[in-house]
Amino acid sequence: MIVYLESSAVLAWLLGEIEGDAVRAILEQAERVVTSSLTRVECCRALARARILGRISATEELAALDLLELAETRWDVHDLSDRVLLRASAPFPSEPVRTLNAIHLATAALVLEGFGRVSVLTLDERIRVNTVGMGLGVVPEL
Repeated sequence: MIVYLESSAVLAWLLGEIEGDAVRAILEQAERVVTSSLTRVECCRALARARILGRISATEELAALDLLELAETRWDVHDLSDRVLLRASAPFPSEPVRTLNAIHLATAALVLEGFGRVSVLTLDERIRVNTVGMGLGVVPEL
């Protein structure tokens, strides 16, 4: 299975949330993991926010960042290309879609063009709905 990895799933895994085990299992089984360069930015910002709000310690933040950096060495990370941004500007099946989610959906759509099949690994309901509407697979089953 080729998996497009969206930030909500990465954060659940990095923060040890309940869904994180399912995310990790899917990542371990995937033949290829693809994500956007946006994912790193979103995850770093979310981890910093969690530390500042007292949800995690500085040590936990550093450990999560180290884990993210290591994992990224095994992922195909796609840049925010003009093609991605153009597709992100177009309508999606279930509007409204926030800008960062549109970038993830657009990147996943381009991955589908390149590989002919892809499942989006996300916990975000708006992305899940649009993923199905775009003809992409979605995991995990919730």
